[in-house]
Amino acid sequence: MTAPDIQPHDVEAINAGAKAKAEPLYAARERIHPKRVSGQFRNLKWIVMLITLGIYYITPWIRWDRGPFAPDQAVLIDMANRRFYFFFIEIWPQEFIFVAGLLVMAGVGLFLVTSVVGRAWCGYACPQTVWTDLFLYVERFIEGDRNARIRLDKAPLTFDKYRKRISKHIIWLMIAVATGGAWIFYFADAPTLLYQFVTLQAAPIAYGTVAVLTFTTYTLGGVLREQVCIYMCPWPRIQAAMLDEDSLVVTYNDWRGEPRTHGAKRDADIPHGDCIDCNACVAVCPTGIDIRDGQQLECITCALCIDACDDIMGKLGRDQGLISYATLRDYNQNVATATGPEGIDPTRVRDDDGFIPTIRQFDWKIFLRVRTLIYFGVWAAIGGAMLVALLARDRLELNVQQDRNPVFVQLSDGSIRNGYTVKLLNMVPEPRVIFLSLEGLPGATMEINEIDQPAGTSFAVPVDPDTLRTLRVFISQPPFAQEPGSTRFVLKAEDKQSFEADSYNAIFKTPEN
Repeated sequence: MTAPDIQPHDVEAINAGAKAKAEPLYAARERIHPKRVSGQFRNLKWIVMLITLGIYYITPWIRWDRGPFAPDQAVLIDMANRRFYFFFIEIWPQEFIFVAGLLVMAGVGLFLVTSVVGRAWCGYACPQTVWTDLFLYVERFIEGDRNARIRLDKAPLTFDKYRKRISKHIIWLMIAVATGGAWIFYFADAPTLLYQFVTLQAAPIAYGTVAVLTFTTYTLGGVLREQVCIYMCPWPRIQAAMLDEDSLVVTYNDWRGEPRTHGAKRDADIPHGDCIDCNACVAVCPTGIDIRDGQQLECITCALCIDACDDIMGKLGRDQGLISYATLRDYNQNVATATGPEGIDPTRVRDDDGFIPTIRQFDWKIFLRVRTLIYFGVWAAIGGAMLVALLARDRLELNVQQDRNPVFVQLSDGSIRNGYTVKLLNMVPEPRVIFLSLEGLPGATMEINEIDQPAGTSFAVPVDPDTLRTLRVFISQPPFAQEPGSTRFVLKAEDKQSFEADSYNAIFKTPEN
């Protein structure tokens, strides 16, 4: 028996299959070490980081006087009493529509910002970006800048390397614990909970919450970093639909930078652009991309590459703006202007003073587009409707539920009595006297088990602050006033001091015959 003939293309197919099996399904992560950079956008990121972290850590400790019957914490999510306090606003569970409205406004606002300035939220204010910046600052402080960290990664395990790595991770854990600790203070009185937490008297849920948030903050902000933005966050896959030709995005002006000279020196006889291929823009990128390859999913529009490139251009005595915020419309216009008979010539774009106007000046016209006007209109409409509803809402509610079994009772004098469960909701943090009255039922009187008062048509009911009071109310109608079947009447609750009132259309049942 002879072996079958093997053709050359069969060998190639076999080798290709073996190679495919040997290659991993997922590429190994290449660790990114962003370089320190300074400039206007880096300064803006520092400012945003300080403001957002300050708001997060300080807000639970702000006091707001609501009187003796309500908590004095300015922002409090009181799960035990089912309340949400935000300075002078108090939200009850049935008013959760206001919280939902805020979330919708946040989503529409994100669409608006993205359509104007791209992923500015991701680059400056996203919690993942803010905490990653903070963790990177700690890493640079302990291990040094980019080159030092790369050398440390490659260095053998020594005492100095252990010392730096352990110190870094300890500080990361401290930041993560502080993050989780600050979060739980939004759900209880902050000073009281801090004392209970330190003395091990807090509820187990508090320690569990801190442990979970410590783990997620440490893992996402310190370990995974750019992996969260690239692989876990859905927004990069969505934001492209929000952009158009007039959206400001970080742009490499290749019509000016190409061809690259691969160094500061250049031969006047060889075509060249302003880019010297120094890779400064790549070295500072927190996601490790090369902006010169064009718009990419990984770009978070932090604009640090602009700061790095502007610094290099300044040192070389060339115009800044080789990388800049620009719209696609501006970019195409500059390309058309720079294109001459012999190809692209950046000098054709220079103004009368010899400068290349590639740095996009802010123009309010970027808001005056159909897309942005629609987003802003929807955002403003939701906000306006919520504001009107918030200002017009009543802080007194009345709810009535009629007894089902028995529907009515006939008394010895021939009167018919119906029973009701009446709930009075006082949604202000102070005690009130609510007058409950009966209207529209001829000859009828009512009695309230919880109120020591003879039968009548009106009762003064005291209600505690921020409390739902439940009453058992019995309404009786004498024989001469009865009508067979069902009769509609009104129960009215009124606060005569604040002039707030609420009413409920109820039904009084009598025998059909």
